[in-house]
Amino acid sequence: MAKTIVNILLILVLITTFAFEIIATKKEGSFLTKKQKKMLWRIRISAFIVFVLQFISAELFKIIDEITFDNFGRILRLVCYLVAYYIIGYDILKKALKGIRNKRIFDENFLMAIATIGALLIAVYQNGDYLEAVAVMLFYQLGELFQSYAVGQSRRNVSQLMDIRPDYANIDVNGEIIKVNPDHVEIGSIIVVKSGEKIPIDSVVVEGASSLNTSALTGESLPKDVSVNDEVVSGCINIGGVLMLKTTKKFDESTVSKILDLIENASSRKAKSENFISKFARVYTPLVCIGALALSVVPPLYRLVFMSLEPNFFDWIYRALTFLVISCPCALVISIPLSFFAGIGGASRKGILIKGSNFIETLSKTKTIVFDKTGTLTKGVFEVSEILEVGIDKDKLIEYAAYTEFYSNHPIAKSIVAAYGREIHKEKISDFKEIVGEGIQAKIDGVEVAAGNEKLMNRLGIGLESVSAKQLGTMVYIAVNGKFCGCIVISDKVKENANEAVLSLKKIGVLKTVMLTGDTYQSAHKIGESLGIDEIHSQLLPSDKVYEVEKLLKQNKKNHKLAFVGDGINDAPVLSRADIGIAMGAMGSDAAIEAADIVLMDDEPIKIVMAVKISRKCISIVYQNIVFALIVKFLCLVLGAFGIANMWFAIFADVGVMILAVLNSIRALYVKK
Repeated sequence: MAKTIVNILLILVLITTFAFEIIATKKEGSFLTKKQKKMLWRIRISAFIVFVLQFISAELFKIIDEITFDNFGRILRLVCYLVAYYIIGYDILKKALKGIRNKRIFDENFLMAIATIGALLIAVYQNGDYLEAVAVMLFYQLGELFQSYAVGQSRRNVSQLMDIRPDYANIDVNGEIIKVNPDHVEIGSIIVVKSGEKIPIDSVVVEGASSLNTSALTGESLPKDVSVNDEVVSGCINIGGVLMLKTTKKFDESTVSKILDLIENASSRKAKSENFISKFARVYTPLVCIGALALSVVPPLYRLVFMSLEPNFFDWIYRALTFLVISCPCALVISIPLSFFAGIGGASRKGILIKGSNFIETLSKTKTIVFDKTGTLTKGVFEVSEILEVGIDKDKLIEYAAYTEFYSNHPIAKSIVAAYGREIHKEKISDFKEIVGEGIQAKIDGVEVAAGNEKLMNRLGIGLESVSAKQLGTMVYIAVNGKFCGCIVISDKVKENANEAVLSLKKIGVLKTVMLTGDTYQSAHKIGESLGIDEIHSQLLPSDKVYEVEKLLKQNKKNHKLAFVGDGINDAPVLSRADIGIAMGAMGSDAAIEAADIVLMDDEPIKIVMAVKISRKCISIVYQNIVFALIVKFLCLVLGAFGIANMWFAIFADVGVMILAVLNSIRALYVKK
């Protein structure tokens, strides 16, 4: 019966290897490496030899003994099994010897080598069955093959998803298009991007109009329309007409290079779970080796000395070898890093770049999320929506405001200048003074003008008359020669899915949402309350935001983490201070990629919800693998120590658990919308 089961298993191994090769090579984007193909043939040859040996009975070898000389048949039988064993296991033996030479003895290769060689020696001494030792190595290598393919496939999936590195750039040289390495293109060069080609370097459009496929960067399937003077980033695919671009960065400073560098280096930042498993394996493996040695020596000596019974050394040595096979920590050592890698890959697929597995773990524990307002919850595109004049002509008020704000780079200042819409004569402006967090003072044709918030007016001792604005927005107060003359309302629209994002975060267990902004109390509270934000702090300077975040961090429970979501440029200090910093809408922003721990490649707040869900799914898979592997391992170790589990059972405990854990890990790669 046992012989029949073994033969069926060997036939299944042969069928599985051929089926596996067909499926792996037929599937789009998938292939087998030379090493994997070689392993397939090693498994087949070894399985075939063992299968044939099962049909050659021990009686036949006895006849060979009689025809030739004593023990020749026995030796021939051993040699045949050793050939099958060497074909399937020589690389494991080689790695085990290398580990011993390098003083890194206790690993899975050492455990497998000791266990199988020991089983062979017992079989030689007892003239027993060599099948178990060869079968253990055979099924172990089959499991390693599946694991190798699964890991390789997940890495290829991530590489394909992030296949945004351009191979060349087209440069126009005297009317002739020449392909060059993107590394060789200088800032300010004119490059040509045809339909279907990737934009190689961050640039600005100087001629042409087209649509860009940004899905590789943002996960967004809708194309983005661009025309003259629009900025474009590397990695996008031109799906429309020909574009003439002027490069604004070098290739190694462009978005595509920074993203790829971020993904490649993500594995260097390990989560606590990964570090725990690495440390666990270093302690666990020597302990099980000591345990196996004790199991092979202590019980038989106890039987002999204290019970006056047969010691049965070979029985206990067999149990110890089974114990070693079961104890291999492959499932944990392989599946845990793979889970995090797959999680990072799945997030990248959706335009969420996570800098390391430690940030996945932190994000999964986030219970407080702090938002910047402008550019995060709102679009950050300011427009003058209302002008309220007091004792002055409306046109004159906007003129004074535009001239005063002309030298400022603040988005609100630019929106006022744009609303004025006429040429600015710089010679009229003098004594320009910008006060951070308050506003601007300047002389316009000798007239003293102040434009800013309520803080500036109070500091200058200017009383504000009551004005009633119809539009919701930021109020810029204007004073001329020390007298209040009106205000300009600047509107910034709330993003379409901002309300949905805040509600969804609360549904998935985020306990508190907070908004920090430099905007006025009235504007901040109207927007914050409409979105359902729990706590709103307005009229803050960058240093004030850091102070507020530090207060919130002190209020958090031990395992509760705080995430700050900002634009990644003005909010760099608070991004760094939070437990985890998330940069919104940061495509092409160097400061965002440097300051944040997670970069969202578009400006949709709903992606924050997706990022939290991905992190929790990934951590859940990690814990599933740890618990499953440890329970099965320790249960089988106990059964092995009591002689209930044999080598065949050990194969499942090691190889079976490893395959199941790896397959479970790959689930982290796939993210639903």
